[in-house]
Amino acid sequence: MKSKKQKGVGKKDPFIEGVIFVTRKGNAFVTHEDFKEDIEIEAHKTGVALHGDMVKVLVYPAVHNRRRGGEVTEVITRAKHRLVGTTIADKESVYFESDDKHIPLKFEIEKGEEVSPKSKVYVDLLPWTDPKQRPKVRILEVLGPKGDHESETRAILLSHDIDTRFPAPVEKEAEKIKQEHVISAEGRFDFRDRTTCTIDPVDAKDFDDALSLKDLGNNWYEVGIHIADVSHFVRSGTALDQEAKARALSVYLVDRTIPMLPEILSNDLCSLNPNEEKYAFSAVFEMNLNGEVRKRSFGKSVIKSNKRFTYEEAQDVLDGKSDVLKKELDILEEIAQALRKTKVAAGAIEFDTEEVKFELDKDKKPIRVYKKERLETMRMIEDFMLLANREVASFVSNKKNGKTLDTFVFRVHDVPNVEKIEELFSFLHALGYDVDANEKDLTPKDIQKILDHIEDKPEAATIKTAILRSMAKATYTTTNIGHFGLAFDYYTHFTSPIRRYPDLMVHRLLDNFLKGKQEKNDIMLRYEQILRDATQKEISAMTAERDSIKMKQVEYMKEHIGETFDGIITGATEWGVYVEEKESKAEGMIRLKDLSDDYFTFDPKSYSVIGTKTKKKFAIGDKVKVKLIGVNIDDRTIDWSLV
Repeated sequence: MKSKKQKGVGKKDPFIEGVIFVTRKGNAFVTHEDFKEDIEIEAHKTGVALHGDMVKVLVYPAVHNRRRGGEVTEVITRAKHRLVGTTIADKESVYFESDDKHIPLKFEIEKGEEVSPKSKVYVDLLPWTDPKQRPKVRILEVLGPKGDHESETRAILLSHDIDTRFPAPVEKEAEKIKQEHVISAEGRFDFRDRTTCTIDPVDAKDFDDALSLKDLGNNWYEVGIHIADVSHFVRSGTALDQEAKARALSVYLVDRTIPMLPEILSNDLCSLNPNEEKYAFSAVFEMNLNGEVRKRSFGKSVIKSNKRFTYEEAQDVLDGKSDVLKKELDILEEIAQALRKTKVAAGAIEFDTEEVKFELDKDKKPIRVYKKERLETMRMIEDFMLLANREVASFVSNKKNGKTLDTFVFRVHDVPNVEKIEELFSFLHALGYDVDANEKDLTPKDIQKILDHIEDKPEAATIKTAILRSMAKATYTTTNIGHFGLAFDYYTHFTSPIRRYPDLMVHRLLDNFLKGKQEKNDIMLRYEQILRDATQKEISAMTAERDSIKMKQVEYMKEHIGETFDGIITGATEWGVYVEEKESKAEGMIRLKDLSDDYFTFDPKSYSVIGTKTKKKFAIGDKVKVKLIGVNIDDRTIDWSLV
């Protein structure tokens, strides 16, 4: 992260401000735009700073052929006041160690706190002003024994500030809404006579969206994309609304969902459950089989889903193995394919990345890990959701409608940073790929050409990851700049208000727009802050999900030490090569010291390791057979040896 520019920094002013990055060994770095290289800070000169803090640094004079150094003189803003970690015992007492390996300190536990060693705990960091004194913490909650599934899962959630519990007033408000709710079609479009279905994962409990189809004749169809009308139940300013805003979204871990809304709403009242009359916010399009739209309309509605399909069940229909709503699904699929073809022709990037699923036993231990299959029905639903999101954003922004909405929520994706694209092209060149594109004027079509070229190559997954890392993060904002990855001029998130707060905001804004209401101009700044927070919460949720997956991959591998696996090299460094196991996608390392038949060194130009005597080379994309020689549950690392 680049730090804030300070007036006068440089030759005159020896102080800078920035965010400190602390390594596992305790030494640290601070980046500042006035210096080409990071300022290096030795461990004993970090003062009372912790990883991620905003700090003030005294920068030392330059020394020839050495990285410029410095020392922390002040902590301006503490990044975290609460930590998750483990209690450890030594000869004297029980201490606390953070799970964050970038905080390599022992913390003294406040006197009077009784806790057993090897416990997972959630703590409050007490004021720390003297670096000569050991920092102290107060225990807020004992999560349970270290290594226990519930303890470790709670630790993951709390480390990302994700709470699983709803305050009592919020639960009470949800119960009251449920008790008082009476369905009525008054003031709403009535689509209860339309053939309607939901298509979702087999383990889904909340159904955000449903599709309906009506034949209009002459190869034109009415396609209804019906989204749960959460805004009817969750009113602005209520306790429910404040809690949903604070959470920002639902979080999905290996074994559970932490919903944005209480389950009485998310799984019941708002959810578009089959054979139940439900409130929806509908985006309705008159379309032909070529995906052309001749008319669109939006409004609150009442629907009744005829069928709840899993993705697999709907796929069976498309494959001719079932005839339930066969005609409707075949037509919807044909339209979806046409939409997809148009989207790709316009330059949208098609990312199909592999994901893993786990089969857990009754104690939540993984007994099977497998790759999710990407079905055509998944793509079909995605295509219709993209259509609804794009058309809603276009509708409120297009002056041809006679009016526009001054304040709206957009999902935007900026053009990639030139420096990151240069790094990506260097990486691709090292792997033997010549890219015919201008890094300063890159288009989505250029990215798609690369993806098409690497398809089915062993290193494809690694290159896709590198491409994703080189691109900007999609964010929420009130200022539209378009969506680079989708090649859309206008885009929003309208289709998942049960699990995303920005979608709920979109519903409210669209409803007001349809009624001729405008938000006050001064509300834009408040919305922008809400959306920045939602973007940050989304990043935290994704990290928590990855942590949960990694934890279960390592747990699974722990039971298979000594076994041999097929793998692919996904990275190379000065200390080893990373190998991903084929089925579980569990990644671990073969350390260079364990490659005993030669002395191997890292070649940064080719992202490979090469034997000094034999010239044997291990590079990204190489298929290898590996033996599992060890795992570290605490660090969630895996060690391989080459077979």
